Amino acid sequence: MPKSEHWELPSQVRPRPEAYAYDLDRALTSVVSLTAHVPDDAFTAAILGVERVGNGVLIRDDGVVLTIGYLVTEADRVTLRTAEGRAVAGHVLGYDQATGFGLVQALEPLDLPSLRVGSSAGVAVGEGVVVAASGGHGRALAARLQARQEFAGYWEYLLDEALFTAPAHPLWSGAAVLGAAGELIGIGSLQLEQREDDGRAAALNMSVPAELLHPIFEDLLRGRPTGPARPWLGILAQEAGDAVVVASVSKGGPASRAELRQGDAIVGLAGRPVSDLAGLYRRLWGLGAAGVDVPLTLRRGSDVFDVEVRSADRSQLLRKPRYH
Repeated sequence: MPKSEHWELPSQVRPRPEAYAYDLDRALTSVVSLTAHVPDDAFTAAILGVERVGNGVLIRDDGVVLTIGYLVTEADRVTLRTAEGRAVAGHVLGYDQATGFGLVQALEPLDLPSLRVGSSAGVAVGEGVVVAASGGHGRALAARLQARQEFAGYWEYLLDEALFTAPAHPLWSGAAVLGAAGELIGIGSLQLEQREDDGRAAALNMSVPAELLHPIFEDLLRGRPTGPARPWLGILAQEAGDAVVVASVSKGGPASRAELRQGDAIVGLAGRPVSDLAGLYRRLWGLGAAGVDVPLTLRRGSDVFDVEVRSADRSQLLRKPRYH
């Protein structure tokens, strides 16, 4: 990612305000930068770092900011900064493991317009969108929706339909994806690569559809669980051939207690074969709520054997937001 606070996108890839039916420059001011500090001993510190930098979007006039949850998970300090450089302290309201969203409350007025949370459902593949980081027009990108499809993350995360846009924005974390009416239709999560027909790698952004916020918003706003906790194994995994291979095991997590190891191949769950991450997650979560026993079939070297893992609620290992 670019390091300079004065960095801007090349003018030829920025959106032209006159090409949009809404006030583009006004909408862009709703995007703020976000810096979160996480204690050294937090569960996610080793993987996600102790200082996390990205973006957030003001979605209510009373200072509620929507961002991507990994930026603020276990954070004890959050600073929001407007495009003009004014810094305001923020407080983490909550984060949702299923969608990946996080909410932050600004502790002083931001004095910015808020963006309406819309839906990506009406945006056709190939349609133009704007992807914006904090910094106004200089950090806004004219992009297109390249695909709307399933996304399975190695950290026990699954979206039935994620948004994929290109060209890729280099400041993607928590970036706003704006639809044709200037409404918020997505929040930036990742940068990925795809292979073009000529074999070259091309970068694109994956964003979480904004409409996933609507059913969980009130609970997330109040710091309450957004539904029954899903069973969690505590693994990072990747697809390899006809199985899902354990890349690492979370210290103190269920898989660690069951003595799963890096390199173990998960080939079955509850007596049914497993060959991809999405299939693994859906079958795992279909067993019931967190705490359910999970029967796995593992391949370790030339050995194939069964093991039972007592799942857990991942949120129980995370530091909770502190209420003032």
